[in-house]
Amino acid sequence: MNEQTKPAENKLGVMPIKKLVVTMALPLIISNLVQALYNIVDSIFVAQINENATKAISLAFPIQLLMLAVSIGTGVGMSSLMSRKLGEKDFKDAEIAANQGFFLAMCSYAVFLIFGLFFSEIFFASAAENAELADMGISYLRIVTCFSFGLFIQINCERIMQGTGNALWSMILQLVGAVINIILDPILIFGWLGLPAMGVVGAAVATVTGQIIAAAFAVVIIFRRVREVRINFRAMKPHGRMILNIYKVGLPSIIMQSLNSFILTITNAILLPVSELNVWILGVYFKIQSFVCMPVFGLNNGIIPVIAYNFGARRRKRITETMRFSLVIATSIMVLGTLLLCLCPHLLLSMFNPSPETAEAAARAFRIIASSFVFSGVSILFSAVFQALGKGFMSLIISVIRQAAVLLPVLIILLYAAGADSIWYAYPVAEITACILSVIFMMYEYKKLVSVIPE
Repeated sequence: MNEQTKPAENKLGVMPIKKLVVTMALPLIISNLVQALYNIVDSIFVAQINENATKAISLAFPIQLLMLAVSIGTGVGMSSLMSRKLGEKDFKDAEIAANQGFFLAMCSYAVFLIFGLFFSEIFFASAAENAELADMGISYLRIVTCFSFGLFIQINCERIMQGTGNALWSMILQLVGAVINIILDPILIFGWLGLPAMGVVGAAVATVTGQIIAAAFAVVIIFRRVREVRINFRAMKPHGRMILNIYKVGLPSIIMQSLNSFILTITNAILLPVSELNVWILGVYFKIQSFVCMPVFGLNNGIIPVIAYNFGARRRKRITETMRFSLVIATSIMVLGTLLLCLCPHLLLSMFNPSPETAEAAARAFRIIASSFVFSGVSILFSAVFQALGKGFMSLIISVIRQAAVLLPVLIILLYAAGADSIWYAYPVAEITACILSVIFMMYEYKKLVSVIPE
């Protein structure tokens, strides 16, 4: 496809910034909210089985986070590179980047297929003393990993659409998958409409079915609606230079998000022998927290192509305006999240059918962690800016310090020095540290990369 067949200018470079950010981010915020909602709905339905079912999917959740980390990280790297190339009017490399995204998505799926087939039982070895919990967890994990090709294809297609300014279609794709999952959950879990009750297996089947149908729909949209780049399955052979450039941004994002999975796995392993109650609280908290943070992640996904495109096009004012406006939105979202968890935690917890003692302990934990949400919002937003500027390594440094150097050590110290009820204070300490580092790093990178661009 030659340059003459391309539009003179993408809307990423000409639309007024506030309108552009809203246009790009709002569909993604809505779709991420729906995504978070169906994660919560999964847990609500599973909680009606018994507490072991909730604990089983909570213990499997780190692997689902890891799949998301790999798929989203690769997609972010591909989308950021593709947007920068479109901004530079290098349409050939933009197209190569999009095709390499598909190739890498399938390679990633192959890794999780192998894990699901051969390592699910090993992963649940720590829960072997509770046979019911282990059996439920192994069955659930095996299904969501072995059939995760839908997840990888769907997310890669979404990132192509976002990178070319087609955020509305990305929202529609997530809505398709989420709605199918929500509809199928009670039918398969409880055996409605004459089907056998499948329990946690039904929850897993509902999840992967939604992903696969959304992925099929996504492929059709990519071929029919996306004009800036063409997807050619014959062009999906390895391209060393492009893969390297994709992972320069994508690998730090993968490691950063994988660290969340790793730390959560370790935290569950530490807490399981000491306090199964806190394992339950942590699992439920991450479901509810995702509903608060997902809008900010949607905002991030919307502004990455905006900043990347304008960085490639050397437009400083548009980059700066995007950062300022997005920071206001992110902070506002996290303030609302803080109020939600601090003022009505029992209302949120009632969806998960806890005992009164469990609900009271969880409410205390939620209020402590929520006190750091505003600091977390700043870090999350600046992470997206680093990725858009091709400096994903900065986000990785901050995440490693937050998770490995602050959160986990402080959590362990509090656990053994002050008891299991004190561990939640580790989260505000980690978030405030990450926020301070994010601001310092952003000031440095902005001065070096953005402020030098002529007006």
